[in-house]
Amino acid sequence: MHTLDGYRSTHSDLRQMIDDLRSLLTMEQLRIRPNARTAYEMLCDLGERVRRHLSEEDRGLYPSLLIHDDPKVKSLAWGFISGEKPLRKTFEDYHGRWLKNCDFNFSDDFLAETQEVFAMVAQRLDREERVLFPKLVEIGMFREVRV
Repeated sequence: MHTLDGYRSTHSDLRQMIDDLRSLLTMEQLRIRPNARTAYEMLCDLGERVRRHLSEEDRGLYPSLLIHDDPKVKSLAWGFISGEKPLRKTFEDYHGRWLKNCDFNFSDDFLAETQEVFAMVAQRLDREERVLFPKLVEIGMFREVRV
């Protein structure tokens, strides 16, 4: 079972990856082929890590919440589960459109769509931190152990 600090650490890692990518994702930086390759690899890694994070929540968090006695907790879990679908679909579409062929042909459309993907991930992480994590502590699933 994961800990609350473990989930927070994953959030921090994902946010750091997005910040690193933002500095690399300019047309000037992407014209340099090694930078384009690095950006491609980092974007693929980000996608994989987000998918892994969602899958870990699917296995480690939601089953317990879905059988919880409090209907509000069950509803919260279903809300987060259903919120995963658009994020997963967006990543699939994004990867298929921009990363699948490994052509490093990054355009203004690519940069705009990438920023939208970053915003979706950030919104998801923010919502988990504001809504889900406090509820997990409240129901005793996790203890607040921040150092």
